[in-house]
Amino acid sequence: MQDDVPLENSKSKRKRQMIALQKIGEVLVELPAAQLSQVPLDSVLLQAIIDARSLTSHGAKRRQLQYIGRLMRSVEDITPIQAALDKFALKSQRSKALFHQIERWRDRLVTGEDEVLQAFLVEFPLADRQQLRQLVRNAKKKESPDKELFRYLQSLIDVG
Repeated sequence: MQDDVPLENSKSKRKRQMIALQKIGEVLVELPAAQLSQVPLDSVLLQAIIDARSLTSHGAKRRQLQYIGRLMRSVEDITPIQAALDKFALKSQRSKALFHQIERWRDRLVTGEDEVLQAFLVEFPLADRQQLRQLVRNAKKKESPDKELFRYLQSLIDVG
């Protein structure tokens, strides 16, 4: 047994790599068109992804995804593609976190007392105190849906 001889990739390792590339291809097929246009892809791979979107048959779609996986193996540097996908995932996580933050503030304002309102105004000084009080009051009375309060909070928190 020689320690200085580099180990070749085992068949299992190559198969895992091929499956990983095929999974990236599946993610690319599911991306919205606007995001897909931002991913650096060659024309053959892009056309294969567009073709896969139009397929309805399970078997045909599976074969097309395998073809996309084969094309992905010919890409020299997969890093830019993976970086674009990671950026989209991070953006999605941020928007979900922002949405939950807005929901929490809305719920706290509707169920809470004046201290919650003061805490919100301290954290978001651009808020119009009167308008916020009115929206909270309406939400408590259920005169208007919580959507108005949510939209107002969203406009403040997105800026802040």
